Amino acid sequence: MKKISFVLAALCATLIGGAYAQDKPTVQFIATGGTIAMKIDPVKKAPVPAISGDDLLATVPGVAELAKIEVNNLSNVPSDYMDPPRWVELSKAVSAALQRPEVSGVIVSHGTDTLEETAFWLDLTVQSDKPIVLIGAQRNASSSDFDGPRNLLNAVRIAVDEQAKGKGTMLAMNNQINAARHVTKTHTANVETFQSGDYGFLGEVYPDRVLFAREPLRRQHIPLSAETMPKVEIIAMYGGADGSLLRSAVDQGAKGIVVQALGMGNMNKPMFDAVKYALEKQIPVVISTRVYNGRVMANYGFEGGGKTTADAGAIMAGNLSPQKARILLMLLLQSGKSGKEDLQSAFDAM
Repeated sequence: MKKISFVLAALCATLIGGAYAQDKPTVQFIATGGTIAMKIDPVKKAPVPAISGDDLLATVPGVAELAKIEVNNLSNVPSDYMDPPRWVELSKAVSAALQRPEVSGVIVSHGTDTLEETAFWLDLTVQSDKPIVLIGAQRNASSSDFDGPRNLLNAVRIAVDEQAKGKGTMLAMNNQINAARHVTKTHTANVETFQSGDYGFLGEVYPDRVLFAREPLRRQHIPLSAETMPKVEIIAMYGGADGSLLRSAVDQGAKGIVVQALGMGNMNKPMFDAVKYALEKQIPVVISTRVYNGRVMANYGFEGGGKTTADAGAIMAGNLSPQKARILLMLLLQSGKSGKEDLQSAFDAM
């Protein structure tokens, strides 16, 4: 009788455990590379791509209590290698995962150098109320204080949290949650590198729960309608810039230009003349700024001031950084929008 009772108990435990596993949400973990996937190479004495998404997942056994994790090893490259073709591929992978009813959210591991660009790209191109959570690491997997496992664990907790729905693409590192629209890398080495400037974090991850303080309100969706993105260049304004690089970009076939201007969107006369050169050739020019906080405006009236560039036909980027303004312009151009009114309207919405 004891033997039969033991068998029945074991069978019940198996059935209950199986049911419990089935009740857990499914999260797809897409690995793309970056420092979070690197170790110190004994020959090069420097971090190089070395571990897969499965390897990283194995460092966080606690996630099995939260969700069923599917690993998609999409790539293993430094984020410096990310480009429009890889972004298009990633958007397709994320969209395909989120379209499955059983998937609660997607996590993307990525290098930190272009992490904010990929986050913004996904926020614009993937349409879903389910959370997309990007993570990276400032310390490689050979470090004793490797920050990748904690970031992955936090990302899983966010991905299965009901509060995370409808908040778009988020970046989760150092227990902090940032919105794709505002986040930027602010320190080359510190683990608290990602900040959102004047707008602050979306929330934080604590040991007992995920806390959200606000929602990202300025968002839009731009469907991918092309496999190849139009060429858009970023040209920096600085003391003594002569505009030759901007003219060269136009002559070499750029379909759009983003100027990393000064202050509220100002530049000198040679750069202003180059902007007019581009506009005369029907090449859209977007004016951003190298200043971390604040927005560009059609304000100053001297030649090269923000008002003169806007009056000449340039688009004001608001408070989008040059790298994010480039992504938005690229996506708008591939969708068929090229007139100033349509482009400015899209940038004003952001």
